Amino acid sequence: MKHFLYYASLLVVAFFLSSCGYNSLQTKEETVFKAWSDIESTLQRRADLIPNLVATVKGYAQHEQETLQKVIEARAKASSIQMSPADLSNPAAMQHLQESQSELSSALSRLMVVVEKYPDLKANQGFLDLQNQLEGTENRINVARQRYNETVEAFNGSIRKFPESLTNKFLLHLDKKEYFKAEEGAKVVPKVSF
Repeated sequence: MKHFLYYASLLVVAFFLSSCGYNSLQTKEETVFKAWSDIESTLQRRADLIPNLVATVKGYAQHEQETLQKVIEARAKASSIQMSPADLSNPAAMQHLQESQSELSSALSRLMVVVEKYPDLKANQGFLDLQNQLEGTENRINVARQRYNETVEAFNGSIRKFPESLTNKFLLHLDKKEYFKAEEGAKVVPKVSF
């Protein structure tokens, strides 16, 4: 009878350990880190393309130096911000990154307005290729942000659900991750006039 109770208690402990979520929580956190790396990769791709775009535009629009300088400065600022996986739980760090990326997007938008003023530049095949690459990169960034937020949603939900919440509280102590949020003015519909 003693052996039966011993083995039965081992079986019960094994059952609870297998369903406590210890491994699944860590796997979900790694998925968040991977999704964040995908965002960083696409942001780096954009940062790498910008010098080529600026050099091409410079050749055609020397007198638009101020706009080009703002793009260069915004790229440098956005590229200088480094986020570690530990920062994904820090709202201030995430906000700082999003602000710098927003400044870069704004500078790129101003650059595209400059391009509209110069028909010769728009006809340049090198510029058109770079513009397509940059547009594709912006789409990739958006998709990477969405995927990141999906993984954050799954992770944050897991650390709040039973029994994983107990595993996290007593064993892992994992922090809630921050979502990648829209910019403040993103809800305002832009006005287009011809």
